[in-house]
Amino acid sequence: MIEARQKFACFAALGMMLVGAATLAWLNTHHKLGIPAVRTTPLPNSSNLQVELPENVLDYQSTNLPIQKLVLDFLPPDTSYGSRGYIAPDKFQVLANVVLMGADRTSLHKPQFCLEGQGWRLDSAPSSPETITVMRPTRYELPVIKLTASREVTEGGQKRLYRAVYIYWYVADGEMSASTTGFDRMWLMARDLIKSGVLQRWAYISYFAVCNPGEESAAFGRMKELIAASVPEFQLMPRQNSVSGSPQNAAITPCLTAIGL
Repeated sequence: MIEARQKFACFAALGMMLVGAATLAWLNTHHKLGIPAVRTTPLPNSSNLQVELPENVLDYQSTNLPIQKLVLDFLPPDTSYGSRGYIAPDKFQVLANVVLMGADRTSLHKPQFCLEGQGWRLDSAPSSPETITVMRPTRYELPVIKLTASREVTEGGQKRLYRAVYIYWYVADGEMSASTTGFDRMWLMARDLIKSGVLQRWAYISYFAVCNPGEESAAFGRMKELIAASVPEFQLMPRQNSVSGSPQNAAITPCLTAIGL
């Protein structure tokens, strides 16, 4: 009797796995791609999009930057991008990047891969989520993760240490996330796939600045001001109660190049 029950349990478990696998396979071929939570325009002769970062923010000048070939070769071909360098009158520089996934979710990856690959050494694990107050179109708290990193370069035969501040978060249609494992985004994508057949189209947004040792707090403060002013120009308004910022949720980010180094 016990052996028969064990066999039944095994067959039932196998059946559930087969049904689950068949369901996921069907969803992967029949899902609809969700609406981006960032402003985009179509690229000529391409199915990809251009993420439209604002040209004029505060007193910064800005330049639209091309995406590096290394990034284009590394990430899936259906990935869309936006990249712009901002320069203040005193030459303080910030690089803003957006990586927008397509149907391939591997467009999003951990920041350590690119930062360390370009010679930056992370000073610590990602911080607990912080918030930046965004006042437009209505006031809300934007959850972000902050990283600091170090890099030693040789200039004029002398070694010099630079520091970097890196701020990032994720947005999808009606959702925001600042996380360190990605479990929240995985759950939300699975929920929408099963519920409506829609694959959420997440965007990873990052701001990056280089500074001298000891200037990290000041750089972070200026970056928060730039983010608060620029985000309303390209990020669509989230729904209420859409924020996820648990330290157990993941950090996934795009490659970027150090400004001026």
